[in-house]
Amino acid sequence: MSQETDWADVRVVGIPRALLFYRFGVLWTTFFEAIGRTVVVSEATDKAVAEAGDHLSVDECCLASKVFVGHVGALVGKCDAVFVPCYPTGEPRSGFCTKFQSATDLVRATFRDQKLRVISCEVRNARKMKDVRRAFEAMAARMGVAPRDAKAAFKAAWDAQRAHDAALADAQERALRALDERRREAQAAAAAGKPVEEPLGILVVAHPYITHDLYLSGAVIESLTDMGATVLYADAVDHERAYKKSFDFSDTMPWLINRELIGAILLLQERVNGIVLISAFPCGPDSMTDDAIMRCIQGTPILNLMIDAQSGTAGVETRVESFVDILRFQQKGGYTHG
Repeated sequence: MSQETDWADVRVVGIPRALLFYRFGVLWTTFFEAIGRTVVVSEATDKAVAEAGDHLSVDECCLASKVFVGHVGALVGKCDAVFVPCYPTGEPRSGFCTKFQSATDLVRATFRDQKLRVISCEVRNARKMKDVRRAFEAMAARMGVAPRDAKAAFKAAWDAQRAHDAALADAQERALRALDERRREAQAAAAAGKPVEEPLGILVVAHPYITHDLYLSGAVIESLTDMGATVLYADAVDHERAYKKSFDFSDTMPWLINRELIGAILLLQERVNGIVLISAFPCGPDSMTDDAIMRCIQGTPILNLMIDAQSGTAGVETRVESFVDILRFQQKGGYTHG
């Protein structure tokens, strides 16, 4: 079989539920389904997946990368090939951590003894539709898909991802408006001599594969919710608006997702009571951007959390509870953030 169609026999495509699946997963699954493939997504992260990934990875890998490898391992024997795209840094302000460039080769090398087949594509610039389309259409050609069908499949996938992102942003905007209304009601009650506790809005800022993986950050989200806070997400903001806004913070930051997260902070800072940063040890981009956020974002209390494979949740939960207590004390005029 020639390289031009060497993936034509792949009928069941496995997708790890990790890393950029939480950012582009709708596009990926829609595309493969539109070209007639069956998609199998690995199950949610659990202790077994995390430990398997840790065992297969070198110590220097970040926790998110180790979890990703665990998800790949969970797909062995359940599909014809695993989809692991390559996202190199094609543009100086829209790049990704180097792990996204090396992921394809890393998976092939790690699972070579299992003879795991890997299909991939190289997306030079994730913000440019033409670059993404070119990569997916080239991959589809190797899967034996006619150019016309590949083009139609990509359009459906791109539109589905945009609709998904827009729905998340719209839902969050509705939540923010409801939060604003509850604050106005609480203020009116206080003015009438019937004080009630004002609602808290807390913005969670983390890579989406950390925020929305319950095994990794579920304890944080659950603690915030249990204490009555309205949890908002930095990745559930219009990505284009957030990306453009990020240039008010830095002209030189190279990482796309970190730009979107920082842009979201700037867009929502005045509407939230506090910010919770969550990073997976030892994330390189976050080590720079989180420090810059802590130093440069003024006027809003910030809790900076680092999660790793060894830490339990008790310490995290205690820190979250203390942070919320401080915010409520501040609401009552007991503390002013400098």
